[in-house]
Amino acid sequence: MTDTTIDRTGYGEIAAPFLFVLLWSTGFIGAKFGLPFAEPFTFLLWRFGFVTLLLLAMALLMRAPWPASPVQALHIAVSGVLVNALYIGGVFCAIYQGVPAGIVSLIAGLQPLFTAVVAARILGEKVYPRQWVGFGLGLVGVVQVLMDKISFVGGSPLGLSMAIMALFGITAGTLYQKRYCALMDLRSGGVIQFAASALTMALLAPTFETMQVRWTGTFIFAMAWLVVVLSLGAITLLNILIRRGEASRVASLFYLVPPVTSLMAFLFFDEQLGVTALMGMFVTVTGVALAIKR
Repeated sequence: MTDTTIDRTGYGEIAAPFLFVLLWSTGFIGAKFGLPFAEPFTFLLWRFGFVTLLLLAMALLMRAPWPASPVQALHIAVSGVLVNALYIGGVFCAIYQGVPAGIVSLIAGLQPLFTAVVAARILGEKVYPRQWVGFGLGLVGVVQVLMDKISFVGGSPLGLSMAIMALFGITAGTLYQKRYCALMDLRSGGVIQFAASALTMALLAPTFETMQVRWTGTFIFAMAWLVVVLSLGAITLLNILIRRGEASRVASLFYLVPPVTSLMAFLFFDEQLGVTALMGMFVTVTGVALAIKR
């Protein structure tokens, strides 16, 4: 998927954000399937390695342009490490360390507010009062959706630190990419981003983990899903959205991830979805609508 694809489709501008949210929300489901069979850094080393090879083949076959200078390539690599290694790695480690998924989602749910505050100062983006109301409503809605699933029992200080690191990674990565990598080619840029992330995992995995993997059918399915749907699909869409819109508006879409994930868990894992959660979904959608409306 490219910018041209979105331009050619009549409803691309409307569909792309919601498709991103839908695909991104499946990442938590994939992690739930795959983490019992591999430690987080090892899991992500294989995932980022596979994605790098696929994107490299695509970039070479399509003769994609590469960065014009080493400095530009370095900026692309840094943005990839922030979004992939720090954010995804932090989420995986937090869940692996026993931090309840509700707490991880709640910490990550602070990202739109953090991004809006920093974007106004660093990128000079104007955030209107209506948008601040939207960000506030979005956070309230996320808390309502996760209220029944939030548990402060379990986990470890290390796991909570990893969740906070994930929050920093996605916030900094979104802003960094908007400022320094807005014009990167999504194919060659993706190769650099995922190769840098794989290298980061290659340094961390042998240092902190046994690197053992049980290649079961469930693990292979989870790996394939995260490689194709998340890394090639959702992250490419995220890069396109960052390029085409304000960082604060793009960040507000992350408020929709916990409600959509909860709905998927209800459909596929028979998890409860009470009245409070349904009300929270409505509040979240209202908040995001206020935040992204131009």
